[in-house]
Amino acid sequence: MDWNEEGIVLSARKHGETSAIVTLLTRGRGVHAGLVRGGSGKRKRGDLQPGNRVSAHWRGRLTEHLGSYTCELVLGYAATLFDDADSLAGLSAALAVTESALPEREEHPAVFDGLMVLLGSLETPDWPTLYVKWELGLLGELGFGLDLQTCAATGIAEDLAYVSPKSGRAVSVSAAEPYLKSLLVLPPFLLDKGGAGSPEEIVDGMILTGYFLDRHVFGHSRHGKSPQARQRLFDRLRRRLE
Repeated sequence: MDWNEEGIVLSARKHGETSAIVTLLTRGRGVHAGLVRGGSGKRKRGDLQPGNRVSAHWRGRLTEHLGSYTCELVLGYAATLFDDADSLAGLSAALAVTESALPEREEHPAVFDGLMVLLGSLETPDWPTLYVKWELGLLGELGFGLDLQTCAATGIAEDLAYVSPKSGRAVSVSAAEPYLKSLLVLPPFLLDKGGAGSPEEIVDGMILTGYFLDRHVFGHSRHGKSPQARQRLFDRLRRRLE
């Protein structure tokens, strides 16, 4: 059994003396791990930096086996971000969230395509906006999408400013008044397909998506908790407001 796919390196963990267990996100195979012989050696280690895009050939006797990869570098995202700590934190968070949230070997092409767009944006000023929108899309892909079209209480589509933590539906300013302490802030840029968020809105957006990721996804994932890389990104973005 074998297959060929382009993939994004989510992680590479040393195995034995020189090999590595490499986990990729591919469009057609989802999150998929394999053994790369020599993957932790000097010659291959650079190609397998998390975030890099590689051409991968997987081979295994049975589909359920770990199997082995041979990988060739297509594009090195990680190396371009070493001088930008914030963007590098964004890269690390996106990869960790992907690996933690997605079931192994389950196809999610929309997540792959969205991650490709996000990685391509990390050298631009608007990448935090795309990051939050990518997490929102991830929730939707996993079946936990938020309904931000109309107010949960009145059905109107104007003045939406909050989200109910119970239903995941938007709430208008007028309907929110009695429940303000329990509602989550809905940053305006999430209602604008092409809109960019301010630093304050980005933080509010990460609080919003983080709440539902913790509730529906991370607690039930194979890792059992929110990735530390995501928390580090949140802390960096919040410090921008100080």
